Amino acid sequence: MIPRCRTLAMFAALSLASSFSFGADAQGHDYPTEGRVEYVLSCMDDNGHDFVNVYKCSCAIDRIAKVLNYDDFVEQSTFSKYATLGGEGGAEFRVDRAKAQTKKFRELQRDAFKACGIVQRTSTGK
Repeated sequence: MIPRCRTLAMFAALSLASSFSFGADAQGHDYPTEGRVEYVLSCMDDNGHDFVNVYKCSCAIDRIAKVLNYDDFVEQSTFSKYATLGGEGGAEFRVDRAKAQTKKFRELQRDAFKACGIVQRTSTGK
């Protein structure tokens, strides 16, 4: 059941994302379809594979795209994703600049989630 649900969610996300290029000026910065779909799928992994989350997570990436150009999005989201990476490999994600970028992205994402009705799961709720 899960694989079918994920396939349907991916199809819906691709369908929604393919329409973004036609209205990029109204939507904000132009992000590649693959970038939007990856964000939506990751958002759904974190917040539940309910079909409604396709729309909520799409809403979140639209809001983020209104604020950040794609290069800044990639940089900030990467810093945010790896902020807790330990050891020497994670050292570059713990410098002041990385911490500032992580903070900016997490605040932007939190605001987008709130505006789009995404209630983040806690680690005990997964």
